[in-house]
Amino acid sequence: MNRRAVISRLGAAAGTALSWPLAAAAQPAERIRRIGVLSHLSENDATARQFVAAFRQRLQELGWVDGRNAGIDIRWGAGDDALYRRYATELVARAPDVILAATTATVLALKRTTPIVPIVFVGVVDPAGSGLVASLPRPGGNATGFVLLEYALAAKWLELVKEIAPGVTRVVVLRDAAIAAGIGQFAAVQTVAPVNIELRAAGLQEAGEIEQSIAGVARGSNGGLIVTAGGFSVNHPDLIVALAARYKLPAVYPFRFFVNAGGLVSYGPDPVEPYRHAAGYVDRILKGEKPTDLPVQAPTKYELAINLKTAKALGLTVPDTLLARADEVIE
Repeated sequence: MNRRAVISRLGAAAGTALSWPLAAAAQPAERIRRIGVLSHLSENDATARQFVAAFRQRLQELGWVDGRNAGIDIRWGAGDDALYRRYATELVARAPDVILAATTATVLALKRTTPIVPIVFVGVVDPAGSGLVASLPRPGGNATGFVLLEYALAAKWLELVKEIAPGVTRVVVLRDAAIAAGIGQFAAVQTVAPVNIELRAAGLQEAGEIEQSIAGVARGSNGGLIVTAGGFSVNHPDLIVALAARYKLPAVYPFRFFVNAGGLVSYGPDPVEPYRHAAGYVDRILKGEKPTDLPVQAPTKYELAINLKTAKALGLTVPDTLLARADEVIE
């Protein structure tokens, strides 16, 4: 081979080699999809971190990795309506592809801010009654998600009070009357209240109001307490459990984390699982589906948890039949 041919081949090879990094550099970067999260809890709340971790984990299982092809932007509302409004505005301004929102108040704040950005909700009790969706099977609008509990569940709470403390004849129900879910949960309890039970509704929006209600029912004999699901109750389980203990009231709660905090008994859904389901809806929306085509779903399983240490402190003997049904018993 002559010298000119060798030089020509070497030049061609070098040109090809040099083209490799240029071709690699020319490949478009993977598009990062923006996912907003508006939590109703505070960042230092262990339960809140558990919720978000479950959401992140399921997203990763579905192929959405924060920092690679997804950017997750979290705001912590800490039960403050003013923060919900502020953070809703902030998140929408960042042009997310979809937003995860927890509880009715956060979804309302977002829907007042945008009718367009898709919203997947968790922790909502009555989405249709609250005006978040047109109906459960056909949500309409830009929001869909997962119902926290159904009203029929609230009726079971009064049955549990009577089963674990048969002597109870007076029950105060803490509920938030400012939201449809609070009214609906109390109405469900009313429908099953026997004539020999004195039932009274009390506010669930401020610590002083709650203590006054609990102290009032404790002044008489045979009092009991039902705590419904609401923004204040889930943000302040330790406060409510401590008040029930101080005034020695047998109390039923909507979630297991109240029992873990020292509450007597809870009956309700696993609040973590909806976050995993919500990640599935986020995945479907990122792949092109619309919230209006994704039906609102309700829980299919409820859990019973009992704290025997608290029962002993209240002088109660938990029936064996109730213990046999429990999903978790804290000794």
